[in-house]
Amino acid sequence: MSRTFTNDFKRFFGRGLAILLPSIVTLWLLWQAFTFVFQTVATPINAGIRIVVIEAVELFPEETRPSWYEVTPEQVLNRKNRRASDGRSAISDSQIISNIRREEFEEFWDSYLLLETTGLFIAIILIYLAGMLLSNFVGRRLYHRVERLIARIPGFKQVYPHVKQVVDLVVGEKKMAFSKVVLVEYPSKDIWTIGFLTGESIRDIDESAGTRVQSVFIPTSPTPFTGFTINVARDKIRTLDMTVEEALRFVITAGVLAPGDVPKKSEPDAAPELPSATEPHPDAEKRSESA
Repeated sequence: MSRTFTNDFKRFFGRGLAILLPSIVTLWLLWQAFTFVFQTVATPINAGIRIVVIEAVELFPEETRPSWYEVTPEQVLNRKNRRASDGRSAISDSQIISNIRREEFEEFWDSYLLLETTGLFIAIILIYLAGMLLSNFVGRRLYHRVERLIARIPGFKQVYPHVKQVVDLVVGEKKMAFSKVVLVEYPSKDIWTIGFLTGESIRDIDESAGTRVQSVFIPTSPTPFTGFTINVARDKIRTLDMTVEEALRFVITAGVLAPGDVPKKSEPDAAPELPSATEPHPDAEKRSESA
């Protein structure tokens, strides 16, 4: 292919996109997670705190009350005239005063970053306490009951299990049920497939097969958790020096991202190094001496 500006642009643009896109997508996902927590959890907490503070300030002496709490008659009159000009219904003076105080305090609250992050800090504490409470025996039983109830709701039962699976994979503290990454001849001889060793198989299968059998989960691309389980004789299973994460990445990318393309010299299956054509064979000297 001739080297032109168009070809160079496509090549370098694709290379730059491949380098930057993973970082950009990761930052975007983290920002979306932060925005979700801030808007759906922290913002309502901030609103609740402001309501409590406004109610508490009423108990303070007048000389100690903050400036945003004081509402002048001119402010009340201007608000009445504004509502009348907008065609809205009239409300009582006490309601107008309450609305002005809430708006003034919200503006004062937003002007300080420390106050604005109060709800986020409390949200983090609440999430921590929820995790601590749900980790004990009573909390786990309550959580499982609520989870079973959610799984019965139409709409939720089609989405919730898959979302929970992804969340557990990303932030779950439990290790994956897969103990080892293995290689089996499946679906036929000389066709090698990566799988995950899940444990011993059923005793009836051992008796029918006439040997010890282990269960292996075979993942499928590009969604490895929609695979299937097979039962393989123990002596037909080969353990791979590969982590579960590396194997999942290999399966998800359909083999594009391989953890190790070149066999290590220490591996028994690695091909032996052949002597160079310019170097004498290691046994040549022995054969000459014996001759």
